[in-house]
Amino acid sequence: MNYLNLDKKKVTNTAKELNVLLADYHIYYQKLRNFHWNIVGRHFFDLHVKFEEMYDDAKLKIDEIAERILTLRFQPVSNFSEYLKNSNLSESPSEIKDLEMVKLLLKDHGSILKQMRTVIEKADDAGDEGTIDLMGGYIADLEKTSWMLDAWTMSATDTHPEA
Repeated sequence: MNYLNLDKKKVTNTAKELNVLLADYHIYYQKLRNFHWNIVGRHFFDLHVKFEEMYDDAKLKIDEIAERILTLRFQPVSNFSEYLKNSNLSESPSEIKDLEMVKLLLKDHGSILKQMRTVIEKADDAGDEGTIDLMGGYIADLEKTSWMLDAWTMSATDTHPEA
């Protein structure tokens, strides 16, 4: 780990939490594929395209998270049984309505954001600015996507809720 000037013992917790985030992203990615394939109804065109955009983004983040774990000289978890065991997320059914799909994704976003903040906390303890920087961009991206999905769930007569 000398090339990073980080203490391997201190980054162990960061790598552990990154592996949880990796598991979360794999479950999230598959959920987005599920919804992309199974969306029906009058919002089909909008959500079919949006879900594809979201799973393309998740696929990139999966690779970046795994590579960050490797950069820290740890092994990324790489099988689905481990993802299901370690993830904060759960699978979802295929035959649900569009609004329920979006609400489930928003719930998942909350869990993923919480996990990202846990990664930042552990990375900060280890002086791992590279991981902190990576997570900061991810948080901004997911918060924006969450805002847009939340706006989609609102009717035209809704007002902005208080924070």
